[in-house]
Amino acid sequence: MRIIGFNFKKISAERKSDLKGKLQIKTHMDLEKIEKEELDIAGEILRFSFVYAVNYEPDHAVISFEGSVLIKPDKGYDTKQLLRDWKKKKLPEEVRLLVFNFVMTKCNLRALQLEEEFSLPPHIPLPRISKEQEGKANYTG
Repeated sequence: MRIIGFNFKKISAERKSDLKGKLQIKTHMDLEKIEKEELDIAGEILRFSFVYAVNYEPDHAVISFEGSVLIKPDKGYDTKQLLRDWKKKKLPEEVRLLVFNFVMTKCNLRALQLEEEFSLPPHIPLPRISKEQEGKANYTG
């Protein structure tokens, strides 16, 4: 399976109050639906619609995304079985990991930009250099 497209349908960010007291930052992702479609240039594809949210609790701020990921199944892949399994809210592990990791990468990058603009703390830990690490330039990527 290959990811051939990604788009946001909705991006929302709202800061409701000043950040006071104990702050909890929670993320949530949900697949809303999976649909089989035909594209002229790609043939049969699967559209995975998602919702991803970053909540600053209790009720300080929320950043949310809605969108879809387009996946081209490999030849011979049983899309009918995948859609039957989806009706039971089940997905093959390799498909679930492919979609969730891709969506999280795209949404986390955009959420970090919005957090900067709204003066919110990052929802994921950012790399930091400590005194012991000065002068060591190691990068693994």
